[in-house]
Order: sequence, then C-alpha cells, then structure tokens
Amino acid sequence: MVKRALISVSDKTGVVEFAKALVKLGYEIISTGGTAKALAAAGVKNIGISEITGFPECLDGRVKTLHPAVHAGLLARRDLPEHMAQLEKLGINTIDIVAVNLYPFKQTILKEGTTLEEAIENIDIGGPTMLRSAAKNYRDVCVVVDPADYDGVIAHLKAGTLSVEYKFGLMYKVFQHTAVYDTMISTYMRERLGIRFPEQITFAYEKKQDLRYGENPQQGGAFYGEALPLAGSLPGAEQLQGKELSYNNINDTNGALDLLHEFDTTAVVACKHANPCGVGLGETVLKAYTAAYECDPVSIFGGIVAVNRTVDADTAAEMVKIFLEIVIAPDFTAEALQIFKAKPNLRVLRLPTISATYSSHAYDMKKVYGGLLIQDKDTTLYNADDVKVVTKRAPTDEEMRQLDFAYKVVKHAKSNAIAIVKGNSAIGVGGGQTNRIWAAQQAIEHAGDRVKGAVLGSDAFFPFDDCVEAAAAAGITAIIQPGGSVRDQESIDACDKHGIAMVFVGQRHFKH
Repeated sequence: MVKRALISVSDKTGVVEFAKALVKLGYEIISTGGTAKALAAAGVKNIGISEITGFPECLDGRVKTLHPAVHAGLLARRDLPEHMAQLEKLGINTIDIVAVNLYPFKQTILKEGTTLEEAIENIDIGGPTMLRSAAKNYRDVCVVVDPADYDGVIAHLKAGTLSVEYKFGLMYKVFQHTAVYDTMISTYMRERLGIRFPEQITFAYEKKQDLRYGENPQQGGAFYGEALPLAGSLPGAEQLQGKELSYNNINDTNGALDLLHEFDTTAVVACKHANPCGVGLGETVLKAYTAAYECDPVSIFGGIVAVNRTVDADTAAEMVKIFLEIVIAPDFTAEALQIFKAKPNLRVLRLPTISATYSSHAYDMKKVYGGLLIQDKDTTLYNADDVKVVTKRAPTDEEMRQLDFAYKVVKHAKSNAIAIVKGNSAIGVGGGQTNRIWAAQQAIEHAGDRVKGAVLGSDAFFPFDDCVEAAAAAGITAIIQPGGSVRDQESIDACDKHGIAMVFVGQRHFKH
C-alpha cells in the first residue's frame, strides 16, 4: 500500500515544511478544511478527506474524519493478516502518519466575553478521536500532536530509525495532550455550573520550568502553572534578572503575594519560609518598605519582598543594602532596575496583575500521600456585621484600624499565630507554634520596646487568659480574635481588669 500521512491542524506552525518533507519521502498527504487550503496554497499536493471517505464534509465541518475509511486505516494492525485482508476487501488504505492538533478551546475561553455557544463550538471531536485511534495503534502509526516534534519525525524517517520506542513517546504525548484538553473543557463547564467539589476531579497544569531540586537537594522538582492562567498568580510573573527560581523561592513568594492581596493601599510584605516577617503600609513605597524592614531586620535577611506599587530608585537603593532572594512588584522604574544590577543574583520579578482580585473559582490544595485535600481559598477577612466589642472599653477608631491590619497579617502566618501591630507596621509576628502562648511570647519578644501601645491579633480564639495577661504585661492596648472558646469569658474578664479593648470577629484563620 502507498504510504499516507493525514494532516489536520489548528496550529499551522511548521506544517507546510513538514508536509513538503513527507512528500519528498514518498508520502501522500491527506488533509481537511483550512489545512488543505494552506498546503495547497504552498504548492503541496494533498487529497481531500472526502476523497478518502467518499462522503462530503457536513454540518459546518463538524463531521469530516469520523468515518471507517479513516479510523480503519488508523487502527488496523499490520501484523494481523485478518486486519489487512479486511482493509483490502473494503478498499481502505492504511494511514501511517497522523499530524493533528486541536481546536483552540483554551484561547477561545480566555477571550473576554466568550459565550457558552462559542466555547462549545471550539470543542474538537474529530481531532481527539483521530489522535486516540492513531496513538492506540502506535506500533504501526506515527502520531504527532506537537509541532515541535515535526523535525524529529522527519529526521528519524530519513535515518530509517522511526522505532517503536520513539513512537511510544509520541503516543504518550497524545494521551497527555488530550487529557489536558478534556480537563480544560470539564473545568470550564464545572465553573459555569458552580460545582465546587465534584465526585471526580482533574486539573490541568503546564510546566513553567524544571527546578534544580525541590524543597531539599535530594528531592527533584518542577514548577507548573494552571493551564487556564489566573491573573495575579505567580506563574504569570516575568523574571527580569537574577538566578533561577528555586522551589522554596516560589513557595515563599506565593505566601508573600497572598498577604499582599489583603491591602489596597501602598504595602510591602516580607516573607521567610512562607511566613510574614515584615509588613508595612506607607504613603510611599519607601516608607512602606522601611516599616516592613523594621519589623524584623534579622529575619528579612534572605527573604522575599513583595510590593503592590512600582518600585522606585530610593526604595531599590535601600533594598540592595541587605541580602534578599526576590523582589516582586507590578513594575520597576528604569533607575531601580539599574540599581538592582549591583546584586546580579537578586531575582527581580515583574507581575503587572499583582493586585488582581482572586478568582472565585480558586482552590487551596494540599497533597497528602495517596490523596488530595481541596478547599475554597480563604479570601475573606471577616464580616463587618459580625464584629462585636466584648469588653467594657471599645477600641478607638485608630486602634480599630490597627486591629484590622493585625488581623490581615495574622491570617497569613502559620498557626498558632499572633501578630502585633503599631503605626501601620507589623512589629512582631509569632507563628507556627504548638501553643498560642508561645506564639504570643515570640511576637512580644520580636516587638521589643515598641510593643507598648500596640495592638494584637490572634488567628484563633484564646483557650485561656494567659495570652491576655502576657499582652497586658507588655503594654498592648487592644486585641482582635475570632472568639468562640468555652472559656472566652476568662479572657474578657482579664481584658477588663487591665483596660484592654477586645473585639470578636467570628471568623477563624487557621493556616497549616
């Protein structure tokens, strides 16, 4: 039988050159629709699919290749005489190479204002079916879904080395590709239907980069971004300078971005091991950075700094005075970038959508051995209607502003967590402790002499009055916490005894 290649692609990158090379190697080209026109315009002779099937394309092109003359030619095993006899009896030729890529479903749904009807029209049916047929019969059919593989296939054909092993690798790419394609479709439909936790769930991610190693040198690692990108997420950042990002860099930066999202005003967040070690607000980026730095000048060393405004030269000049791993911001002035060049290993990331509102469809996921924990992303702080002053003294307006700030900070520290705030700056953060009094003591110690007159936030309720007693001894004037302990009254009484204002907000923020 004559050697045949079926080519039908949405992405026409390199397809003309690929087809011309196949013709030179003695292949007849079968093609469809726009691909057939593009090949013909380039002088590549091809056979229309209707000539193979004996049936016209119909239903606006919805039905072209769904025909036994195509799929029998793909699925027939050449090593089975009965298969080949049936093909001969039916007058069907084998198809030896398939180059197919799919309707641009992803590109369609990412366009602003795409309707459900438009999305559905861009769900490919014939393409995945041909790919799966060809891939199932990979020993006899070479199937190419990625234009990047065209040159390799031609090279192997010319060298006579188109082995079963090589074709098995191409087959794997097909099933991986169609799995991701189907996952994007199901994700789109799931979000349209408002289904949060279906009985079965799949996710589609695309590799952004290989990593030198994972959390530790003995662990391999890679960084993937969601196939349907989310504005404001780290995979969308552009690295402007510095060393390659590491696993820990990425994890820590994500923690900084999560906290940064809490603020609308000019804010700077410093993180270490995904825990906040400095948070500052200010009229300028420099003032906000200075406030964040002064929170913990020790821990910020080797940390991640995230900024929600353009970084200017004055701020850059302060940043390069210490060792930082990463600075990420929506933009940088030319002068700032020039200053950063003095620290060539400093990773500088630009993320223009850094302040974008988190998607309502976002999940928070934790992998456990053999399973996956999925929950809604914790995107709220508290409901203003639920705020309740539980002490004799109510916080002043300024104290309430600082309490709100403290609760934003403590929400993003690892539990058990305490945050102490004063003057729009986090002056002490205690996180990741196995009991709450240790977290309070750690935060008070970090705050040092500045603690007097500060306010305190707790990510969960006080089981005892010991944290209030420690706060009172330090000179803290107001406390914000969710409340809900059976022993709440003990903490309330302790606050009243010391003249501390305390509010309950009814919303806990554990972070493990």
